Amino acid sequence: MAKGRGGMGPMGGMGGGMNMNNLMKQAQKMQQQMAEAQATLAEKNLEVTSGGGAIKIIITGAKEIKEIKLKADVVDPDDVEMLEDLLLSAINEAFRQAEELSNKEMGKFTGGMGLPF
Repeated sequence: MAKGRGGMGPMGGMGGGMNMNNLMKQAQKMQQQMAEAQATLAEKNLEVTSGGGAIKIIITGAKEIKEIKLKADVVDPDDVEMLEDLLLSAINEAFRQAEELSNKEMGKFTGGMGLPF
């Protein structure tokens, strides 16, 4: 009889099955923890301002803009470009901060491996 086929080696037999079950349980636990972290991120709000407070944006850690507030004096019909620039700046900064928060929280699971989440 040949050894190695169907034996108790690292890839066959009961030892391999037990390791696979443990890996699956660990993966499921990690997936659950990641889902909980994502839910927590969705509940966290970041406040970003632009133009010395003329524009305020509230965004969640899940990158959903919840609110945009404009002070009346920033709305100048003769200078729409300034308002556009301030909005663009504030929105980009809001997304940058939300991404940074998300990377910080989710990086606990990916360990800096560059994995998408």
